[in-house]
Amino acid sequence: MRTGKIIAWIGLLAMTLGLTNGFLNGDFFIDGGALFENPWGVMSLIDLYVGFALFSMWIYFRERSVVAKVAWILAMMILGFFTGALYILYAFYTCKADWLTFFLGHRRESILKSAAK
Repeated sequence: MRTGKIIAWIGLLAMTLGLTNGFLNGDFFIDGGALFENPWGVMSLIDLYVGFALFSMWIYFRERSVVAKVAWILAMMILGFFTGALYILYAFYTCKADWLTFFLGHRRESILKSAAK
């Protein structure tokens, strides 16, 4: 788990620096518009949002509260993998070093019970 936490912290730091640079030195609408003029820019956005949607499925599965599900998924769609890195850290620090809890969240016990049948 230590390695996973280190990678997630590095990812969060990289995303924070990248977002900060983009907000300080870029123009979201001009730079974003350039992406839509380039077929590979469009493909990159499709790839990105498919990744967001797939990662959000895991968040939806793991979380118990509807409010938490909606908040995390909205943040994912707006802030991207900055939120993904933050969520991974949240999962690591709340799973009590248990991999099944890390991956399954609140569903851990019910899945283990059904698997034992």
